[in-house]
Amino acid sequence: MEKFVINGKTRLKGEVSISGAKNAAVAILPATLLVNGICTIENLPNISDINIYCDILKTLGVKISRPEPNTVIVDTRFVSCNDAPLEMTGKFRASYYLIGSLLGRCHKAVVGMPGGCKLGARPIDQHAKAFEALGATVEIGQGKIMATAEKLVGGSIYLDTVSVGATINAILASVLADGTTTIENVAKEPHVVDIANFLNTMGADIHGAGTDIIKINGVKELHGGTYSIVPDQIEAGTFMLAAVATRGDIIIKNCITKHLDPLSAKIREMGAIVEEISGDTIRVCCNERPKNVDIKTLPYPGFPTDLQSPMGVALSTAEGTSMIAETIWESRFQYTAELNRMGAKINVQGKVAFFEGVDELYGSIVSASDLRAGAALVIAGIAANGTTEVHNLQYIDRGYENIEEKFRALGADIKRVTE
Repeated sequence: MEKFVINGKTRLKGEVSISGAKNAAVAILPATLLVNGICTIENLPNISDINIYCDILKTLGVKISRPEPNTVIVDTRFVSCNDAPLEMTGKFRASYYLIGSLLGRCHKAVVGMPGGCKLGARPIDQHAKAFEALGATVEIGQGKIMATAEKLVGGSIYLDTVSVGATINAILASVLADGTTTIENVAKEPHVVDIANFLNTMGADIHGAGTDIIKINGVKELHGGTYSIVPDQIEAGTFMLAAVATRGDIIIKNCITKHLDPLSAKIREMGAIVEEISGDTIRVCCNERPKNVDIKTLPYPGFPTDLQSPMGVALSTAEGTSMIAETIWESRFQYTAELNRMGAKINVQGKVAFFEGVDELYGSIVSASDLRAGAALVIAGIAANGTTEVHNLQYIDRGYENIEEKFRALGADIKRVTE
């Protein structure tokens, strides 16, 4: 087992470059199954979820090479329409994108029930609804999801809830279907737009990604090509909030500042400086104790749930009492118990948490309960007075590339230790 040992109290300062978006990458890799050719994917984050996905694709006959750590060449000309290995697909949530991709390519898909971070109920009923609207039959049971279709035909899909996963899966299954598909009440997140841009680069005909309605005109075949994944807005936001929590001064490079507007607005409300240096570089500086703010997580372009826990660290030492209302995942507040071990005063009442700001946090032994909680606890350890141990690093490694090296370059005293 590995853990981080962090000696605080450190004011982070310097520059950090953001990796490719994890949430886009885990959709684009399975989307290559729809392509009859060779795809070169650039700016791919070197994280554990991506490594697992590459292994899964290899079992399906895909040839993969990695000339550089952040580039993969995917040859899908000889895909075998076998069942995806259940024990591998059950390790992480994004494995469900194999269903839409295999359904489109092979007209059948068998995938293990997705695993990943335990954030509460994550039903796939909207995914099944989308597949069935295109003519597929979906069965869920015995720890797996099975979808089959003699033929996929475009249709009208209305998602009952705004779901990133269901939106992307509906797109994947529609790209090679006969006719036109209309998907309403869709998610607008940047990684939804990125998957549509990738598919269009490979010959798809998708319109409206980033708006309320997406239309897909089915095509006969997709061809190969080269595509660079969008920068990770959540990683960028994590370092922005690290600047606030540690009273630091960080320049974040290789990001899309427009994607960060909801967070930038809240950080400015907290009294910190947010300076857009260019369209891909932003600076966050916090020279004094942040002011209290209230947060409500919402689908994009609202405040992202994935930045709720790093924001919670910043609010733990802010002035007065702040409030976070979580509307996406009911178990997102698991990290607050760990912060309270570090001296925070957080009171969780259902889907709302109240943060009574304390003067400082103190080092402790804590454990990550999910990917974003893990990053938040790292920030807390850097800001805290004393030594902090962060356990369950497997969660953090799922979504952050070289996180300790990036924090170390900003001045943090952090090292990875094997027990």
